[in-house]
Amino acid sequence: MSRIETRKSRRFLMATAVAIATASLGGCLSRKIIVTSDPPGARVWANDVELGETPLEADFTYYGSYDVFVKKDGYEPLRVNVPVDAPFYEYPGPDIVANLVPGGIEHSAKWNFKLEPALEKTQDKAAFEAEIVDRANALRGKIE
Repeated sequence: MSRIETRKSRRFLMATAVAIATASLGGCLSRKIIVTSDPPGARVWANDVELGETPLEADFTYYGSYDVFVKKDGYEPLRVNVPVDAPFYEYPGPDIVANLVPGGIEHSAKWNFKLEPALEKTQDKAAFEAEIVDRANALRGKIE
């Protein structure tokens, strides 16, 4: 082999190595939670971490169940457990291939919460107080 052919061969090998390295970098997997509420403007916490006010988007790292707390003035607070299941391409094996996809893959979990008006906001003050007294008397009757 001549020197010119050796240089061409080395350049070809170098270019091939760079192409393979670039392709192997690929994209990445990103995860987002999109949270909405009816009415909008509710504050949201997931696993005791404040995410913000709806509508909002937040990144997350782990799949599984999230303890979610939603609160807005004038509405009953809501505490629910929300599961976020991993898509098939996040399981061991397919995840290697998914990480090679150029541009990456984004998985979005969508949560929507409907808040109910607070009881004291739906009744007049006298009716609300009468209902509270009735509840207290009913509980007292159970104790006696």
